[in-house]
Amino acid sequence: MSVEFSAIWLTLKLAGVSTLLLMLVAIPVSWWLSRWNSRFKAVVQACVALPLVLPPTVLGFYFLLAFAPGSLIGELWLSVTGERLAFTFEALVFGSVIYSFPFAVQPLYAGFAQLHPHYLHTAKMLNLPWHVRLQRVALPAVMPSLLIAAGLSFAHTVGEFGVVLMIGGNIPGETRVVSIALFDQVESLNYGSAHQLAAALLVFSLFLLIALYWLQGRRRLKWNVM
Repeated sequence: MSVEFSAIWLTLKLAGVSTLLLMLVAIPVSWWLSRWNSRFKAVVQACVALPLVLPPTVLGFYFLLAFAPGSLIGELWLSVTGERLAFTFEALVFGSVIYSFPFAVQPLYAGFAQLHPHYLHTAKMLNLPWHVRLQRVALPAVMPSLLIAAGLSFAHTVGEFGVVLMIGGNIPGETRVVSIALFDQVESLNYGSAHQLAAALLVFSLFLLIALYWLQGRRRLKWNVM
């Protein structure tokens, strides 16, 4: 059972770190996409959304090739850290950030795109830099979208399986997350333990989504009153 507690802690750690990195990257990318008008915008949006339609094993396979010691990324990581990248927690973080990227970008993009131009025009007339307009004007106005983006990214990372299995394997304390532990229990015909893990994931995901939509509703109500 201690192994499963380790898997739960590792899963929460992975989801937390990945979500933090996703927000740091997805916020400026979403802001830029919502302000950018170009004939190539559809191409960029398609690339961002690609993980939504690709099988996780396809992404995991190419991640595995990219993280291998003989690859450019793998050799660079090895020269900097002295350790291999594939089948490590760091590899799971990199893979999770890319795989969950559209779940962070799309809600934020929708929020930024629906911002009333008056707010941004006023901030621009005050000669505020773009990062100040983003931090002081845009982000508070799209807080419901930000909550949804963070929640979906966290929940999606918790439920990852294919990508994690391909680039992380099943190393206890290092890459064995809850979804891998569940698969391992099913393979071992330990249906009791598998049921406990599956039920825990189901209940956690449901309550997380309920909390997100409840907070989103309260936030929108607050803005409507203001």
